[in-house]
Amino acid sequence: MADKPLNGHRVLALVTNYGVEQDELLVPLKRLREDGADVTVAAATADPIQTLVGDKDPGETVRPDATFEVVDPGDHQLLLLPGGTLNADQLRLDDKALAIVKAFVSSGRPVAAICHGPWALVEADAVKGKTLTSYASLRTDIRNAGAASWVDKPVVSDTEGGYTLVTSRTPKDLDAFVDAINKALVGS
Repeated sequence: MADKPLNGHRVLALVTNYGVEQDELLVPLKRLREDGADVTVAAATADPIQTLVGDKDPGETVRPDATFEVVDPGDHQLLLLPGGTLNADQLRLDDKALAIVKAFVSSGRPVAAICHGPWALVEADAVKGKTLTSYASLRTDIRNAGAASWVDKPVVSDTEGGYTLVTSRTPKDLDAFVDAINKALVGS
């Protein structure tokens, strides 16, 4: 197998079993795997993950590789938090998922979140002093959680506060988002 830029890099995608925005999960998975990364999809249960398109229409179904209960966050170099309003809202209320988010942040490993994905970071108290972006409706939540600033840009990479945080707004920003994830991984 030819050398690929992300060979040897491991990514953990954290989602609930219903409501993740289809492209915010599937596009990064496909591109990261094409670039050689080993990507594990962890969900709340071992049941299939029902993605949604536009937060309402059923999308593709994805089989998780692991559950929050058994996945070892220490085996991965970067955490991916896709959005989808329902997914992100459920994720931020799941203690096991939040423990995984906190494990990444406290160890200084990069985290990448898109759209509503930063809600888990807000709940994990992990945005203080950070500059980030998200779906616009999260702006006030992020500011109230102590972020240095919320900006309206396709992608933001912030290295302040002991870990790299890559954020994007919507599926329209996926190309820039995945490129920034690749840079964060190669630098880790």
